[in-house]
Amino acid sequence: MRFNAKDLAWVARRPSGCFDKEGKLKICRMVGDEKLIEPRERWCRLKGNLLFLMKNKSSEAAEVVILERCWIVEFRTKTDVSIVLKFQSGEPDLYLEAASKPDCESWAVALGEANSEGLQNKIQQLRRLIMEIKEERSSDEAQQFLPSSQADSLGEPQFTSIQRIANEPKLEFSLACKDLVAATRDRKLNTFVQVSVVHPAEHILTRYSSTEIVEGTRDPLFLTGVTFPPEYPIYEETKIKLTVYDVKDKSQDTVRTSVLPDHKDPRADIGRSFLGCTTFRVGDLVKSKEQQLTLTLRTSDGGKTVGTIEVNLVKMGELEDGETDNIETDAQDQKCVLVRECTATDGLSGKDNLPSLNAVLKNPICKLYRFPTSDNKWMRIREQMAETTLSFHVPKELINLHIKEDMRRNQELKDLGELAPHWDNMRKSVIAHCDQMLSMYQDTLAELGKHAGSSFKSSCSKGEKTLEFIPINLHLQRMHVHSPRLKDGLYDVITVGAPAAHFQGFKNGGLRKLLSKFEAERRNTGYQCIYYSPENTAKAKEVLSNINHLQPLISSHADLLLNSASQHSPDSLKNSLKMLSEKTELFVHAFKDQLVRSALLALYTARPGCVLKKPAVPRNTAEEGSDLQHQDHPSQITRQDSIPHHSEYDEEEWVTVWAFFGKALNVCIIAMVDRLLEKDNISTKEGDNDPSAADCKVLHTGGDWYDQLYPLVITLKDCMGEVVTRAKQSMAFVLLQELACGLPQCLMLTLRRDIVFSQALAGLVCGFIIKLHTSLHDQGFLQQLHTVGLLVQYEGLLSTYSEEAGMLEDMAVGISDLQKVMFKVIEAKSEDFLPIITGRREHYIIEVQLPAKMFELLPQEIKEGKLLRMYPVLFNVGINEQQTLAERFGDTTLQESINQENLELLKEYYKLFTEKMPSDCLPQFQEQNDLKGLLENLHQNIQVKKRKNVEIMWLAATICRKLNGVRFTCCKSAKDRTSMSVTLEQCSILRDEHQLHKDFFIRALDCMRREGCRIENVLKNVKCRKYAFNMIQLMAFPKYYRPPEGTYGKADT
Repeated sequence: MRFNAKDLAWVARRPSGCFDKEGKLKICRMVGDEKLIEPRERWCRLKGNLLFLMKNKSSEAAEVVILERCWIVEFRTKTDVSIVLKFQSGEPDLYLEAASKPDCESWAVALGEANSEGLQNKIQQLRRLIMEIKEERSSDEAQQFLPSSQADSLGEPQFTSIQRIANEPKLEFSLACKDLVAATRDRKLNTFVQVSVVHPAEHILTRYSSTEIVEGTRDPLFLTGVTFPPEYPIYEETKIKLTVYDVKDKSQDTVRTSVLPDHKDPRADIGRSFLGCTTFRVGDLVKSKEQQLTLTLRTSDGGKTVGTIEVNLVKMGELEDGETDNIETDAQDQKCVLVRECTATDGLSGKDNLPSLNAVLKNPICKLYRFPTSDNKWMRIREQMAETTLSFHVPKELINLHIKEDMRRNQELKDLGELAPHWDNMRKSVIAHCDQMLSMYQDTLAELGKHAGSSFKSSCSKGEKTLEFIPINLHLQRMHVHSPRLKDGLYDVITVGAPAAHFQGFKNGGLRKLLSKFEAERRNTGYQCIYYSPENTAKAKEVLSNINHLQPLISSHADLLLNSASQHSPDSLKNSLKMLSEKTELFVHAFKDQLVRSALLALYTARPGCVLKKPAVPRNTAEEGSDLQHQDHPSQITRQDSIPHHSEYDEEEWVTVWAFFGKALNVCIIAMVDRLLEKDNISTKEGDNDPSAADCKVLHTGGDWYDQLYPLVITLKDCMGEVVTRAKQSMAFVLLQELACGLPQCLMLTLRRDIVFSQALAGLVCGFIIKLHTSLHDQGFLQQLHTVGLLVQYEGLLSTYSEEAGMLEDMAVGISDLQKVMFKVIEAKSEDFLPIITGRREHYIIEVQLPAKMFELLPQEIKEGKLLRMYPVLFNVGINEQQTLAERFGDTTLQESINQENLELLKEYYKLFTEKMPSDCLPQFQEQNDLKGLLENLHQNIQVKKRKNVEIMWLAATICRKLNGVRFTCCKSAKDRTSMSVTLEQCSILRDEHQLHKDFFIRALDCMRREGCRIENVLKNVKCRKYAFNMIQLMAFPKYYRPPEGTYGKADT
């Protein structure tokens, strides 16, 4: 090689800042391990691929070394400070010795990057890093794709849509690699495939998903597939890039497990190395004859071939019917022939379900797996997770009802009339506090009305005041299984953070403890106010609710009665009277309670200057009724006869008013209608002989009917008005005592209970709607629903230590309150399918709307509006390190008492079920364990004192599924422990019900936890694909609740 000596001398003499590196090194030549001479100190200057060797800094260059076709041997011992340059030409090696270890290492790096090959490697690495940064930044969340409106604008006519079945994913495929080339011959590859999408309109690479890591093989067959949900903007022109990586250290694979902020670049040392990549068009895969593509993997410069990758189009209705004998759990050799066999699908989700389900579920995330069965066949599993709009809809509806109820209560307190100074001051104080609370509810509703964007509340937001009514991280978790020889299965679990008042905190415990303490304190405040038991205050609220509901109905039916009389229509008159009688009977029954009488007396004593008469013994109502029945002219009764007025309180006065209300209907109106109808019959018979006379008679009696009934109806309304006024005042006085005895704790407890109930109800409504949609063709379930009710089983994973004990107390009360919720299914009259909530605290009715076609599938009882009961049960087993502390140094009685109480409720439901339903209406499972035996086993496990007895949860979940129930899984934020439990449940179902190969249980579990929907849930919540566990915490977890290596670490929760 020729060089210009003058030019080289000029480069060597340039200022120090012009060189890549310079400094003192001891240098000599070597042959083998022998140094030809003793190392001599030289001043070395590195510029590009030229190394100048000089006697000192100011002298001429004595030698120039060209750093091409050479490599560096760096000695890795702690004391060695030398490196050796070896040349392919065979010339003697160059020995270089530095003054210190850091200096030696910096020279080794600089010399290694100096030649052209090193520069090319650096360029390729930079290209890969740039591509990864673009992928990270263009996909803040791997599955958060463009909204449909934006996707439509991108999907212009020149793009070809993919034909698909309604509500099914647009595209699904599986992956397998062959003959991968390792960097070194002895290296065992641990590989995964990263999938990225290039949209044809934007040409931006978006990282979409990854497979699991397959260890120790050059022919990996990946169990995790790729699925694109219906809303994803993907077309035949869309390109998909597949990049294969070799993972050196799973715990350091940070780019796969996190989303980088915009201002940070990924580290070069990321625990993985690039093997190769390839790209294909979606249209090529969809239109391929075999529905399979075999692609060549190449290095980033497109030169070297590093293996092949097979892309297989997947449809849930087709089977991969190849033998799987060659797939081994140690992943040494995973080659497998995939042969498809077309089968008919059961159509688990029809087109009719779409509008109503789409109104409830949003932002679905889909994952696809294929696992071998015990008979060496393939099963396909589609895992789905979706948010629900009910997370915000239900709390907003509830808060709106709370506001109306509280405004009505405040007005009733104001309408109590004049009170003695003590009671009047009490009323003013109560109304002032109630107005403050009402204002808070109104502010919260206004803030929720401003919310836009995601329809779920992340775990990081659980302490926000404006979102305290919203359930935490509420999602539907669904698994759809397609097995070779077994019936398809659909398994749903609702995952949600434990219903609890996080903003208010748990310093003094949760609702269970606070309510008990408050009730004990309230009993000791009798000198200030009158104590009424919780049962009595609940009764007072019920009476007020019945009054507000029935009074307008009775008035309406009374008007219909008069209208029928004016039209002289006997049939219409009978029907109107029947409806009026039914509503009036309910109205009268509402006041058949000693509480009303005692409250009236208490209210009278609270009036200024009250004087009590000696209470008279009320006459028997039946006797009074019989006296009036013997009167010749009952229609002559007037308001003055029926309602006596006294300036002093007399208990007989209320009895008389209440009794006369019933008589005004039963004795007067009914008797008069019977008399009119009897006369009409006589007139009809006479009219058969003389038609002209009959016509005159009809015209005359038509006016008589209305004239004779009108004063009786007016009397009925007047009596009702008098009864309503007095009853309302008396019941409002009872509520005044309840509030006054515990200000402000009473209102704060009501607020806390409303918050917890709101979170619990949102989850329940979601679970009911999903269960109803998936079981519309199951006549046994529908019969069970209206005959017995729906079992709702909650699995809790909270510890009984520190704050989580308070959360568990809140959760237990919130779930118990769901017993008072009733459901009703109605036909939708518009395109708005969101549920309608009516009622009041402790008595809510949820009206679920179905499209006409779906509504017609329901039994007649449900279509007629029969109310459907809920049976919620909660079983809790703490599994984390805090539960270890509770079991060894704390108290677990809270968990034990909750489990025991809910076992009794579960037994009660089972007893009711066996009495009313045939056993053949239950779903059939592969595991034929009888329910009685499972209940006994659950009873024994609850009784035994065993630490972290997770078998309680497994048994309760199995019983729930066998009883057609709805499953819930909860921890503090439904993110980490919930993910472990849900994935374990899914894999257990695959093993027990779909013959998952026993040697693949752990690998399937790791697949779902590493690349499934739950890790995406973690990403949605904390912007990081890592479960919030550390190694010390996991040592306390039961074995099957521990995530795979590399998926956990420090993360905000």
